[in-house]
Amino acid sequence: MRKHILSAFTLIVCMLLLASCGAQKKSSNGSTSTQSSGSVGQNDPSAGQWRSGLKGKWILNSVDREDIPSAYTIKNIFDEAPVDCFVGSTWTLPGGNHRGSITFNASGTLCADGAVRAIVWSVYDNKNDNVQPEFQFKKIYAGETPKNVTTGYRLDLSYTDGESLVMRMPIPLDEGSGNLVFNFSRVED
Repeated sequence: MRKHILSAFTLIVCMLLLASCGAQKKSSNGSTSTQSSGSVGQNDPSAGQWRSGLKGKWILNSVDREDIPSAYTIKNIFDEAPVDCFVGSTWTLPGGNHRGSITFNASGTLCADGAVRAIVWSVYDNKNDNVQPEFQFKKIYAGETPKNVTTGYRLDLSYTDGESLVMRMPIPLDEGSGNLVFNFSRVED
């Protein structure tokens, strides 16, 4: 009898652990949270939950401007290409060694349709700053090792439900700041 109770208890604990592994940020009324302050709350996902939720393949559907005047020009992002070149790109974020890629699918004067940029990604979590974990990545060129690359990029992790993902890139402005909002959807393999 004791073995059956212990087995049932172990099964329940495992189910609770698996159910808590998704990186989801929704309010109790079902709407998504749009806090841009980045401060950590009690119900916010941990860095480990974000890592689990980010693994996979994502398509960048759109990049929206938030609190950025329409007259303000953003020439390129990630020291790579104009924003429009990233729309439609596929972001592959595997687990394990976190060596992923960004595959460009946009054509245009400054776009490289079909080009693949190797990246190493992780979730940055500075618990001392009391801020949300951030998605960070480094571009890795042929012959480079990630430990020798000192330049990288960070995006605020805003929301994911497993099928969609929203990240924000803070943009400093002359007066204040705004965000580029990256809207992704998961690609099934």
